Amino acid sequence: MNGHVKRAFRYRFYPTEAQASELSRTFGCVRKVYNLALQARTEAWTQRSERIGYNATSALLTTWKRTEDLAFLADVSSVPLQQALRHLQAAFSHFFAKRARYPRFKSRKKSRASAEYTRSAFRWRDGVLTLAKLAGPLNIRWSRPLPDGAVPSTVTVSQDAAGRWFVSLLCEDAGVRPLPAADTVVGIDAGLDHLLVLSTGDKIGNPRYERLDRERLVRAQRALHRKLKGSNNRDKARVKVARVHARIADRRTDFLHKITTRLVRETQTLVIEDLAVSNMVGNRRLARAISDASWRQFRQLLEYKADWYGRDVIVVDRWFPSSKLCSVCGALAEAMPLRVRVWTCGCGTIHDRDVNAARNILAAGLAVTVCGADVRPQRNTPGGRTVTKQKTLRREP
Repeated sequence: MNGHVKRAFRYRFYPTEAQASELSRTFGCVRKVYNLALQARTEAWTQRSERIGYNATSALLTTWKRTEDLAFLADVSSVPLQQALRHLQAAFSHFFAKRARYPRFKSRKKSRASAEYTRSAFRWRDGVLTLAKLAGPLNIRWSRPLPDGAVPSTVTVSQDAAGRWFVSLLCEDAGVRPLPAADTVVGIDAGLDHLLVLSTGDKIGNPRYERLDRERLVRAQRALHRKLKGSNNRDKARVKVARVHARIADRRTDFLHKITTRLVRETQTLVIEDLAVSNMVGNRRLARAISDASWRQFRQLLEYKADWYGRDVIVVDRWFPSSKLCSVCGALAEAMPLRVRVWTCGCGTIHDRDVNAARNILAAGLAVTVCGADVRPQRNTPGGRTVTKQKTLRREP
């Protein structure tokens, strides 16, 4: 890795009333163009078996602007509209490559309100950002500096459900350098009592941010439920609910960033378990707690930071029996209910369930790095029989 990476730096900004009005109109036009192009491409295929791409939809955009019903599209910057067509083209490319579902229409209430500007549609001078067709520069809160000499190549403006405005600047950062190689390895077991348990025996607590704000969230949701649909009071109540959710998500993300950064800085090789989170949230008793733990986000943050800084992340198959396997003698217990937190193996070793699982995850990951094997060595069951359990252990590319 040469240290040059594209990084998006996200900041909050506070628009004037005129800027907010213009940006809201731009968001609406972006959504309208995306939906019109999606409809045109869908009809072309279903009715005429014709596949049209970006160039054809770009020509259609010019035609739409000349019609009486869609003349308002010409009142906003054309660049975000063209970018919407490019995003649709990318969505179809992912669909044809079987990496995603068929593109869906954008909803005013449910879809993310955003607009993307390329270099031709914004001006950047000495840290001052001005967007096309927007009166005056943006009032940005610079919570952290951009890399020295960085010039944004793309600017994305968005508004979340809580009514907060954000601007994301995509820059090339030459300051990302691999960390010095280390000889440390660690296995990581994710849980609910403790968010993470390491093979070293260290345990990282689960802050449970959703539980901490649950009473506040319930009050806000009840107030929303009492409001008349379509009323201004309901819109205000909806924003209050969104602000509680935003508070929970922001605190959780901040915590996960700090944890993953610490792990990547201190450890050369990190071994984690491939958890089927989407299946696990089907358990109604644990769904809320699993969602609050945000294991999927933890893995995403860990993997991209490891890639940046020259660390290795190894992923052990989800069916590997890490909790039931003795990390000392290799004996496999027949059952291990969730309520069992401490258990004693036939060899006399007393195990903390989570620490033992983390140590087994580490051993499995190291087996992959050493010999690439996907078969665990033979081990004795409590009954004395020698068996071989084949479990796929795969390493992420």
